[in-house]
Amino acid sequence: MKGEKLKNTEGLGLGLRKSDPFYELYRKVNAAGGQVWQKVFRSETVRNNLSPQWKQISVEVSILCGGDLDLPILVKVFDYEGKGDHVPMGQFETSANALISLAGSNSDVTLKKKGKDTGVIYVTSATVDGVETPLETKVEAMSIAPAPTSTPVTTYKQKPNFVDYVSGGTELSVTVAIDFTGSNGDPRKPGTLHHIRQDGGLNDYEKAIKSIVGVLQKFDHDQHFPVLGFGAKYDGVVRHAFQCGSREEVDGIDGVLQAYRGVFKSGLIMSKPTVFNEVIEYAAARAESSLEAALARGGQTYSILLIITDGAVSDVAATAACLKRVSDTPLSVVIVGVGNADFSAMHFLDDMHESGKRDIAQFVPFNQHSHCPTDLSSATLHEIPNQLVGYFQEHGLEPGAEIKVDEDEIVVEEEEEEIDLTLDMDDEDEIVVSAGGNAYRSW
Repeated sequence: MKGEKLKNTEGLGLGLRKSDPFYELYRKVNAAGGQVWQKVFRSETVRNNLSPQWKQISVEVSILCGGDLDLPILVKVFDYEGKGDHVPMGQFETSANALISLAGSNSDVTLKKKGKDTGVIYVTSATVDGVETPLETKVEAMSIAPAPTSTPVTTYKQKPNFVDYVSGGTELSVTVAIDFTGSNGDPRKPGTLHHIRQDGGLNDYEKAIKSIVGVLQKFDHDQHFPVLGFGAKYDGVVRHAFQCGSREEVDGIDGVLQAYRGVFKSGLIMSKPTVFNEVIEYAAARAESSLEAALARGGQTYSILLIITDGAVSDVAATAACLKRVSDTPLSVVIVGVGNADFSAMHFLDDMHESGKRDIAQFVPFNQHSHCPTDLSSATLHEIPNQLVGYFQEHGLEPGAEIKVDEDEIVVEEEEEEIDLTLDMDDEDEIVVSAGGNAYRSW
């Protein structure tokens, strides 16, 4: 799609600055209390442009409209803001069939905001691909011959979706990576992101761990999580991927919290810079190895890397290059930003829709979604289903037969006790932990 003459939302007195438009697609779903709009896709952001031309995208028909090409679809256009409070630019309602009919017709759709026109959208191309059409054409008939006014009904064969893969035994595995750089602040001081509270409350990292891992663990096949740290200095060397805890995998959310707290007893120095590359490469290698082993025994696995950080990466170009290198592995990367930092530098993740490369990363500002569990779940899982299905379909891997799960197999973890820490500061801008030994493992 492309837009023309969109109304600038940057306001007056900002010189030549223009809006940074992106769009989102919503489908109607049944929920408690009636039908609601559910977000199913978000486009790239086109910078500083009131006549944006967005790149071609691909969305599963089953996800976009449940296979019903006449199901209502809502298109919302926003002006991107780094802190996540994106500004609405307008919207319109359509359907898959309507988008197809608009393609190349030179007809436009008017964007509306509060009843006022805010620009127009053209559909330059729209097709339904990858389905066998028609499987059969049914014609409503009278007793002797087809009625002249009858309408053919085409039946489409739907491609598999995320539920098909999970129900068919695809195992999901989650790896957690935690930021221990000095920019998180002195953990001894209340209000800092790593401060271990003595009143039983949780700091921002613990809240993110409990909430986000709580969402992802529902899909993890055994709820055993590798936990990595990055940005800490041991023996004078900054480690960008080291094992948290004494075991390669920990059990449940409580195990993740214990491994996280245990790092502060290992003699680390909270240092810099913020580098994701090594944990991404570790997770990608683990994902490939896991899938290879699963295929050998007739199964399938897919991996998710959860990175929790307080700020943007130090080298954006290197991180983007790393994500592109591992884009053909069975991996999704969810980067969660905690605290109130300016995360605008993370916008490069929205621009990873490069032709020929699978988009595997998304960024979730935790504070923006932490007060609503449903919103947090939606933001966290937003892109993973498409990424999983896209990977398996590109590699010719179909879902297995549906597997029934016994409710007795579901385990609910108990609450974890608080751990006391002793911390010191050194003479530089680094945070030194004086308690504990030096037990860690790096890659």
